[in-house]
Amino acid sequence: MVEAQKFWDRMAERYSKKPIADELAYQKKLEVTRTYLRPDMDLLEFGCGTGSTAISHAPYLKHILGIDISSKMIEIAQAKADKSNINNITFKRAGIDEFSAPDQSYDAVLGLSVLHLLENMNEVISKVQKMLKPGGVFVSSSVCIADEMKVFRYIAPVGQLLGMVPPVKIFHKTELHESLVSSGFEIDYQWQPGKGKGVFIVARKPVQS
Repeated sequence: MVEAQKFWDRMAERYSKKPIADELAYQKKLEVTRTYLRPDMDLLEFGCGTGSTAISHAPYLKHILGIDISSKMIEIAQAKADKSNINNITFKRAGIDEFSAPDQSYDAVLGLSVLHLLENMNEVISKVQKMLKPGGVFVSSSVCIADEMKVFRYIAPVGQLLGMVPPVKIFHKTELHESLVSSGFEIDYQWQPGKGKGVFIVARKPVQS
């Protein structure tokens, strides 16, 4: 995790200025997510980056905790929230691996563009399921590299060695589904903007297990 933290600290400023690659798809993901949100909800976003998504959702929730392994990302996120006078978000430097919360602490959890950056995706999904209240939702968007970017599996090791790309987990969409379902989730919504794009999934924790 130390190498990943260094990579994202180094990339934070550039990342914060980079335009969204597919604005229409991003806006649709925000809209779909908000259909699951209520003003009395507590939400956790891990891998929150520079905070743009958390800030966008802030008016629709009671409180958001945004965590990221990069202290530089968190600094930028906090500055954005302060500038917009948003006071219902807490940003904290932490990785989902080290983060702990009591079972059934959150109404919703976001993990956007981050599952494929984790070495232990299955463990994290199970951890999220435990943190969610019954009926809670886990919203994710993941690039399934094994399906969409097959050549990347050969390029990635070189890029990682040169410090040009972070460590990346290569998995199929079916593996992601299996991990969610085996952890006790039900797939409530799924959408993929196009070939090579991230798979957007809303997975719900059943009210009764």
